[in-house]
Amino acid sequence: MPSFTFVSTANAVVLRGGTPVFVDIRPDTLNIDEKLIEAAINSKTRSIWPVHYAGVSADMQEICAIADRHGLTVVEDAAQALGSTYRNRPAGSFGDLAALSFHETKNIISGEGGALAINNSALMERAEIIREKGTNRKRFFRGQVDKYTWVDIGSSFLPGELIAAFLLGQLEKADEINSHRLTTWDNYFNAFVRYQDRGLRVPYTPSECKHNGHLFHLILPDEDARHEFIARMRTDDVMTPFHYVPLHSAPAGKFYGRVHADLPCTDDLSARLVRLPLFPNIGDLAERVVERACVHLDALL
Repeated sequence: MPSFTFVSTANAVVLRGGTPVFVDIRPDTLNIDEKLIEAAINSKTRSIWPVHYAGVSADMQEICAIADRHGLTVVEDAAQALGSTYRNRPAGSFGDLAALSFHETKNIISGEGGALAINNSALMERAEIIREKGTNRKRFFRGQVDKYTWVDIGSSFLPGELIAAFLLGQLEKADEINSHRLTTWDNYFNAFVRYQDRGLRVPYTPSECKHNGHLFHLILPDEDARHEFIARMRTDDVMTPFHYVPLHSAPAGKFYGRVHADLPCTDDLSARLVRLPLFPNIGDLAERVVERACVHLDALL
């Protein structure tokens, strides 16, 4: 898995006794570098965990091919990618499993919570059991057993009715919500792409990918420029936070995980990245973000 991701990706592995192995990211998409995965595989490797950063899919064709060659499963962290596609297929439809998030920072939200997409039919029954608190209650409902009982580990993962109703209302408008986000994303891109010849980087989307406008980031020339940009934007009451602290550099990451080779792109890009405000119906605020950001970029670059 990449080190440039949220802790949930690694926690899922550690909670079941596994060891996250961190691989460097691509310099263009900030997704796991598929060219480095194979060298990180050894006899203990069980699965590959790509993360679709900013709603831009990782190279699932190559990742799935690597998994097939080595008899590994693929678990997609598609938390940011609901509505995104790779080669005209939905992100989250390639791996054996895929995790989606409805956290308040995502495109479609319910405050907390998420969904598990199961693309491998051999895993469906156990997923049902885990969801049913470790019982085979689903088999009982289908008339396959005359009573249900505890058969495996499980827990309570169900959202409450109010949260589910709130989520359903958003899912019904998912295309509209993503369309608003994409409009703002495009406006940002068109405003800042002209700074690329002055040392700024804007997001890159491969031609085979269609993203969902989840987030828009800028990569400043160096870490000092990032700090200065964030401070200047804060004086204008515009928050432009950085993103993940790489997991391999975190205390728990050092204790529970393992790094395969150096991670120069992860270390470098995570230290230079900022995110711009992006949410549905951002309206005139987006124009203010562009106006103030351009003023400060003109001064910094």
